[in-house]
Amino acid sequence: MAKMNMLQAINNALDLAMAKDSTVVCFGEDVGHFGGVFRATSKLQEKYGKDRCFNTPLTEQGIAGFANGMASQGMKPVAEIQFADYIFPAFDQIVNETAKFRYRSGNEFNVGGLVFRTPYGGGIAGGHYHSQSPEAYFAHTPGLKIAVPRDPYQAKGLLLASIASEDPVIFFEPKKLYRASTGEVPEEYYEIPLGVAEVMQEGKDVTVLAWGAQIEICQKAIEMAAAQGISCELIDLRSILPWDVETVVKSVTKTGRLVINHEAPLTGGFAGEIAATIQQRCFLHLESPIARVCGLDTPYPLALEREYVADHLKTFEAIVASVKF
Repeated sequence: MAKMNMLQAINNALDLAMAKDSTVVCFGEDVGHFGGVFRATSKLQEKYGKDRCFNTPLTEQGIAGFANGMASQGMKPVAEIQFADYIFPAFDQIVNETAKFRYRSGNEFNVGGLVFRTPYGGGIAGGHYHSQSPEAYFAHTPGLKIAVPRDPYQAKGLLLASIASEDPVIFFEPKKLYRASTGEVPEEYYEIPLGVAEVMQEGKDVTVLAWGAQIEICQKAIEMAAAQGISCELIDLRSILPWDVETVVKSVTKTGRLVINHEAPLTGGFAGEIAATIQQRCFLHLESPIARVCGLDTPYPLALEREYVADHLKTFEAIVASVKF
């Protein structure tokens, strides 16, 4: 075991994957000699050479198209999109080419092993161009997988599983935790299965569900609720697509209540999909309406970031309201 922050865990995962499989390559804007804007790929070019870790032009559409081409020829590209906010110029390539590649060829060709890494979310005073959480846009697209880690241990295991996946994966990394989140991480290779949620804390009164950086926020809210005598069950979804329906159903069947928290705006957010599925599966077990604690339906603000975010106070209020309904 070694103590790592999330960036170090991601770098370590890339290092192990590239050492294990010569078809794994990583590239993106300033990814080569510079290590990327957050230094996630530091020293990989020195170790593996410019053929396997290199810079690209400043064109996200080009990065995604290049990644598709490499993956279709048997390579395993790990392409970095510098910020999740910048992924939209590559949207057509990802949803119309990456996601449909296997389907349109009748399974004769695929781009499995392709991973798009991208830092998402707020908490760094980045304003409306460096703070968005666009996971719901891609969750609407069959053919993709989506993973979001909450800490260094999860980041390494989920990233290695993404690179090994037979399907293309978008890997959203909570940038505010890059250096803030540290923990014990095995130095050897390991994978955390995609599509499997984790029950982090058992409880009996209400299920609290989140992913990525919001897990820490929910933990604070749960501590506040515990002081009020409310027992919360905490689930980290970990994968948005596919998402672990059965684990959530089992929990809500037990507690009778569900509070969902995510950074993205309320309208069209992935919490709506979860709520619709759970009310269908758990309708006769629900003791209160399913609650969503999300970002506001406005562009992500700079000056009023604290008012915008789905913080622990809003989450605590939703927990109490759900239990007292």
